[in-house]
Amino acid sequence: MTDGEQQEALVKRAEDEREDIFRRYELGLDPSNVVDSWENPTFEIYHRTDKYGFMHDSRLPTTRDAQEVHRTKIELERDKKWMKMLNQWPPPQDKLHKRVYKGIPDRVRMVAWNKLLNVQHSIDSNAGVYPRMLQLARKYSTETRQIDADVNRQFRDNLAFRERYSVKQCSLFNVLNAYSIYNSELGYCQGMACVAGVLLLYLNEEEAFWALNSLITDQKYGMHGLFIEGFPKLTRFIDHHDRIMSKIMRKLHKHFTKHNVDALLYAIKWFFVVFVERVPFSLSLRVWDIFMLDGDRVILSMAITILYLHKDELLRLKDMDAIIEYLQVKLHKNFGYSDDDAVQALERVMKKLKDLKLDVPPPAKSNEFPTRKLGVFVEADMEKKIGRRRNDYTDAEKQVITDVISRQEQNAIEVQSTVSYETSECATGDGYSMKTFESITSLATSPANSSYSLYSNGFVVTTIDSAQDPARSQSIHNLSYLQSHPALPNGLQHMRHSFSSDSDSRNRLDLDQALEVLQRQQLPLHPKTPSSQMVYSVQNGGGCRHMDGHRDAADDDDDDALSVENTRL
Repeated sequence: MTDGEQQEALVKRAEDEREDIFRRYELGLDPSNVVDSWENPTFEIYHRTDKYGFMHDSRLPTTRDAQEVHRTKIELERDKKWMKMLNQWPPPQDKLHKRVYKGIPDRVRMVAWNKLLNVQHSIDSNAGVYPRMLQLARKYSTETRQIDADVNRQFRDNLAFRERYSVKQCSLFNVLNAYSIYNSELGYCQGMACVAGVLLLYLNEEEAFWALNSLITDQKYGMHGLFIEGFPKLTRFIDHHDRIMSKIMRKLHKHFTKHNVDALLYAIKWFFVVFVERVPFSLSLRVWDIFMLDGDRVILSMAITILYLHKDELLRLKDMDAIIEYLQVKLHKNFGYSDDDAVQALERVMKKLKDLKLDVPPPAKSNEFPTRKLGVFVEADMEKKIGRRRNDYTDAEKQVITDVISRQEQNAIEVQSTVSYETSECATGDGYSMKTFESITSLATSPANSSYSLYSNGFVVTTIDSAQDPARSQSIHNLSYLQSHPALPNGLQHMRHSFSSDSDSRNRLDLDQALEVLQRQQLPLHPKTPSSQMVYSVQNGGGCRHMDGHRDAADDDDDDALSVENTRL
């Protein structure tokens, strides 16, 4: 078979696979649609379903407490006010601001989001565009396989998405495929499934498509820069988040730096999907309401609010894993504050940041917004049609690598500002460079381009004890190839710790797996003496350095600018 014939066969195979996937979504819940048993979770009778459709492993309460009765009464009153205001749209800005921050009633959220995102105007001015994009996606989309895999795991604990090929699953599949054609420069990125899924809980299919387009392309929200290759907006927001922390929450910032807690570890989902699955869903909806009203500056302020409200508990946690688990898992289960209290704190933090001129990050770069005309079909190249993965990094991905390394080195410098080091040389022959434990970030827009992954190029983190015990050494290697390091002994050259998905067809990491990799990037300081001024050892380039460290007493006396007096929290 010639090369041309082989390429044609691969393209035909991809087209057949795409058509088969579309056909299954078209059949939906039809009994003739074959669904594997593992794709449909069982429905246990003891689950409790909340008012948003999410299921919980606890029984329904037999009675309603006084607080719930009071909240229901207040929400019914707000329903009437909101219906009146929505019929007289647009209302005065101060009135809208006050009511959005008090909370949009769930019964009117569909209409309110339509108004805030100007969805109906988009539909009227783009008549027939959505069906045309969906038709083109069925013939030409190169993202179908990945979208199908992500739809199958999105909000499976919600009744609307629980059953395979349900109405909402089919709508989510259609919206994401159609948008990958409409915004050909962006295509599809994994976090978009969660954003579109939230929208579909309140909007119909075409409304969700145009609402997603507003969030991605409107400069007020600018989510294009979060999902585009290289993630320029994520980098810009992480840098500004660190800047805010260093200025107004110095003690917590030093605590995070000491324990190697990079903002990338906990803030990716905060920024990518506006806190969904990181705080209780009811609170994330309140943040979404405010985000639609005031734009992306809300995301930065909410990140600071979360850290401030839980500062005392975070300062008590003494290792990176515990801090990350608290921010990623525990707060989602129990935030510790009511939604109203959290939003009031957010409002005060926003005011404080505005007073300090820290509420707005540096201006966006041109690559954070679409440069191609939207809605113009661009046929994919042969590599994308076949679904072949790239073997090299793009310039944007290399820049992400550089940014991550630079931030880690800056954090190391900040650690040294609180610990004084006394160095002496000793030859061990077993040490490796820890100055730049490379964390290579490649969160890609599609499997045809590359994959969601965070990994390193084979640098090993070790302590003196772990040098004698290779099993304790931490080594994270490139997932597509294993780069041997000439300085490593033979016993370590081929060690690696990799993460892969269950599906060989995707061969990519999801966001949470990628975070697990980054969490392993610790810079351990090995204690040598039990004295109050502890001596630490870090192996570096075949030698070891002895460091005599002590805390600067003045650091403990630093007061955060976000104090109780300043924010009235």
